[in-house]
Amino acid sequence: MTSLKAIAAPRFTETRQFLDTIRTRVGKVVVGQDVVVERLLIALMTSGHLLLQGVPGLAKTLLVAAVSKTVDLAFARIQFTIDLLPSDIVGSEILDQKTHEFRTHKGPIFTNLLLADEINRAAPKVQSALLEAMQERRVTIGNQTYALPAPFLVIATQNPVEQAGTFELPEAQLDRFMLLHRLGYLTTEQEKEVLRRNAALGVRRDGKGAVARTEFDVLGEQATGSSDQLVRAMEDVQQVHVSEAFLEHTVEIVNRTRKHPKLNLGCSPRAGISLVKASRARALIHGRDYVLPEDLFALAEDVILHRIRLSYEAVADGYTSQQVLQEILSEVAR
Repeated sequence: MTSLKAIAAPRFTETRQFLDTIRTRVGKVVVGQDVVVERLLIALMTSGHLLLQGVPGLAKTLLVAAVSKTVDLAFARIQFTIDLLPSDIVGSEILDQKTHEFRTHKGPIFTNLLLADEINRAAPKVQSALLEAMQERRVTIGNQTYALPAPFLVIATQNPVEQAGTFELPEAQLDRFMLLHRLGYLTTEQEKEVLRRNAALGVRRDGKGAVARTEFDVLGEQATGSSDQLVRAMEDVQQVHVSEAFLEHTVEIVNRTRKHPKLNLGCSPRAGISLVKASRARALIHGRDYVLPEDLFALAEDVILHRIRLSYEAVADGYTSQQVLQEILSEVAR
């Protein structure tokens, strides 16, 4: 009888080629963001929502647009602003003047990949409109409940909360994001490469005139990956082996966040689930059909930091969430 590994090996190879194709194409548009692309792929393969945080101008929107155009998925973008309404996201009931009956107008949330751009610029009431959709993959309009397309994934971007005109996301919504990745500035060489590429973009003719080309013009409309390939990748993630020792380490880390004296708020069980799911996807991206402790430690900050809160005493003493988490990880790694 043919072993399960012999059957799975060709599938794993095809999936890795599919993932490498995405990373290569995105790399032609975005410079120096390999870790962010990896997090995007993890979110895609696990149906986990992703929050990207960074100051304006770090190519957050460009990254998501590049991935969406690489895989054949329905894509919608919402620019969050202070005057945005919940109905602008989920839709509403509209009175038809001819029939005198209400008809449902579905909002942009009815898509596969939803980019919530600068999500923390909208008021809390609008942010909460995403809660039901992110957790249950459905929305309620009037008295009717509608299922969202599958797959459905929210990739949100936000500016740091100390930036003017922003509202901090509540804990309930933050917990629904599998990953929160913080983007930093590029290295000197990477930034020089961005300038080189931008200088070589040229112009695009538009009727009798022309406009300067941007990085978005480089993306193209032809997808290199199909939704079927993505579904196979999602199935392959479920075949990645997770050992009992890995589960014990995950539970230990989560439990320590709940008991740590410098933390007022620890992780919910959703954090442990997210760590395991994300680690399986990362293992597959790196060509393995089993998880390693390095997956756990590489993803810990993105999964845990936005789910914990320092005590007032710890803040007063100058501690940061990163320091406390690193302390916990060091104790578990011994």
